[in-house]
Amino acid sequence: MKNFLVKTIANAGALGVAIWLLKDITLTGDNTGRQALSLILVALVFGVVNVVVKPVVKLLAFPLFILTLGLITLVINALMLLLTSWLAGKLDLSFEVDGFGTAVLGGLIVSIVAWALHVVLPDDKD
Repeated sequence: MKNFLVKTIANAGALGVAIWLLKDITLTGDNTGRQALSLILVALVFGVVNVVVKPVVKLLAFPLFILTLGLITLVINALMLLLTSWLAGKLDLSFEVDGFGTAVLGGLIVSIVAWALHVVLPDDKD
């Protein structure tokens, strides 16, 4: 349970950095509390997408991993971010990613920041 909470916090922080850096990734809300709640909920949706959908996509794209020497990961991360944006829209969360290029940059930012936060934050293995 602690590991799940740490990963959700790391995802929320990484998504927050992407929202802050890229003007085409937006999170709107009436006030700061509502935005924080939306960010946590979007991080949960992002975590579920990464646990359920991403392994299937990676398995199906395995030949492309070999062919592109792993660079297809950028595209897959962008697609997961776009899927999260779509699901957030369906769940009435105020998170939106505008365009594939923005999703690629956002996916790269989220990956780097989430990795850094996972290194810093404690988990069940400590």
